[in-house]
Formats: sequence, C-alpha cells, structure tokens
Amino acid sequence: MEEPRSELKADVDERAEAPDFDELTSPEDLVRGNRTRDDFFDTALGLDSPATASDVAELAGHGVDAAREYLEWFERMGIVTQVTESPATYERNQAYLNWRRVQTLRANYATEELLEFLKTESERAEMLAGEFDIEAPDEISISQYAAATDQSIEEVWEQLSTWKTARRRITLLERALTTESGDGADLQSAV
Repeated sequence: MEEPRSELKADVDERAEAPDFDELTSPEDLVRGNRTRDDFFDTALGLDSPATASDVAELAGHGVDAAREYLEWFERMGIVTQVTESPATYERNQAYLNWRRVQTLRANYATEELLEFLKTESERAEMLAGEFDIEAPDEISISQYAAATDQSIEEVWEQLSTWKTARRRITLLERALTTESGDGADLQSAV
C-alpha cells in the first residue's frame, strides 16, 4: 500500500486532538443506495412544469452546480428540454418518455400480447365514450357533468381519468405495434 501524500497526513498537533465524530458525515448519508445521476434523473422525469437548476438541486438533494451539469447532459440526450435561457429552466420531454415506453413494450411483449392489450384498452375507451356520449374526455366539465348526472365530482373525475389513461395506452400500444423501422414511431393515435 502506498503512503499518502504529505499534505494528506495528520501532523503531530492534529493527532493530539480527537476527531469530532458528530461533525463527520454519517454512513447512512454516504451510502444512500442511489447515485447522484439517478437522483437527478428521477427528479428530471418528475418535472411537470419548468424548473431552474436550483429547483432541481433542491428536489434531488444535491448541489446547484451538479444540477446544471446534469440538466445540460439530459438536454443533450433529449430527456429534458430547456424552456427559457435567463434563468435557464427545464422541463421533462414527454416525447422521450413515450419513446422509452414504446421501446419497453416492444422488448417485453410479443405482438399477440400487445394486440390483446390494445383490444382491451380500445374497448374501455369506447365504453367510456359511450357513457359520456362525447368523443373526447377533455370536452367534459367535471362539476357540470357531476351535477347533471347526480354523481360525485370524485366519481366523474375517476371515470375521466380512466378514459384519459386508456387513450394514452392506446397511443403507446399502437406505436409499439408499428414497424420497427421508426417510420411509424411518431404516428398519433386516432383516438
């Protein structure tokens, strides 16, 4: 084992004083289970609105300089997009997330399974469209529909959320079922 450099060795005076163990970083903080990159990645994926590097640093529990570096790297990779320049704000790139989900679907499921999932979600979306008697869930006022149908706002919101989720799943499943050439990867769902 090599000797440490002289500036790293404790001198006689430093050896005379016992270290203040309360001032040392706790082992739990040193071994957190997640790497810094993963903390920033998780934070970036959770951005619902534009955030500054300071915001991201606070959410990730790390420094602002590290947040800037990771955000710039994530932007080059397409994970986030820069919204403003001064101050620089970033938001999650939903198109990237959708692409990742499509890739995961293609990798984990056979075509027959994807077709069955698509059938199930299509039936769910059609049933809800018929229930509300409209084409798209965004056309509904939750409070007005709840009052008109004598349902609770929570019930109507839950039904609309289920419908929106089914429509998002249909879009992802249709993209996963397109040819892998990439030509159909950005097709929008008809629903």
